Amino acid sequence: MRQLATLPDDLLRLPVAHRALHDRSDGRPENSRAAIRAAIAAGYAIEIDLQLTADGQAVVFHDYDLKRLTAETGAVRKRTAAELEQIPLTGGDGEGIPGFDEVLALVAGQVPLLVEIKDQDGAMGPDVGPLEAAAAAALAGYDGPVAVMSFNPHSMAEMARLAPDLPRGLVTSAYDPSKWPLSPEVCDHLRRIPDFDRVEAAFISHEAADLGRARVRALHGEGVPVLCWTIRSLAAEAAARKLADNITFEGYLAAIPG
Repeated sequence: MRQLATLPDDLLRLPVAHRALHDRSDGRPENSRAAIRAAIAAGYAIEIDLQLTADGQAVVFHDYDLKRLTAETGAVRKRTAAELEQIPLTGGDGEGIPGFDEVLALVAGQVPLLVEIKDQDGAMGPDVGPLEAAAAAALAGYDGPVAVMSFNPHSMAEMARLAPDLPRGLVTSAYDPSKWPLSPEVCDHLRRIPDFDRVEAAFISHEAADLGRARVRALHGEGVPVLCWTIRSLAAEAAARKLADNITFEGYLAAIPG
């Protein structure tokens, strides 16, 4: 029986900078090279997001649309990686949207990476594959501490097929239907975290306000590492650490254990 990949120790020890150590007021947009360099310098683990381009590449960007984070509009996946590189991130120094390969070369194992593969189906369904393939190809030669995760269990099932030795996890939530563009049935399904064993997950990263959920506590009681998102103050961090093994944070500087 194959030994399941486990979460790197430093992704349990080092606070995880959400979308890297971003601060637009200081010229560091989220998921930017500047934010990644700042997180490395501070010694934090880094969470980044992947989206798919028109030419099948993985780029480091959170949203499906360009409008919140750039002066452009339209879907990321309608542009090529070369085109996205030329679109400056708002609040930065003119740098464009980075490719995943470039970010891996920039981090180069100096700190752990937690890579979220954004749902490409639109409804957490099975229409996935190209982004996972691009991510797996980029990570094939990477030897730093890294793990991948997604809200979409089908994405992690595909990563299990493409890169079985890569640690993977599920991003999980209370899935309040009023806050998600999903059907109540899909919310009910995902809320129960029924796919954990099917995708051979090594961890979950759960919504911080919902860490007391019975299913989350049961997984934790079975020895499953529980990370959480997104912490925005020292007080929230203190509360979350009573129930979670590590935090994903933004908007303040989390303490790094000695």
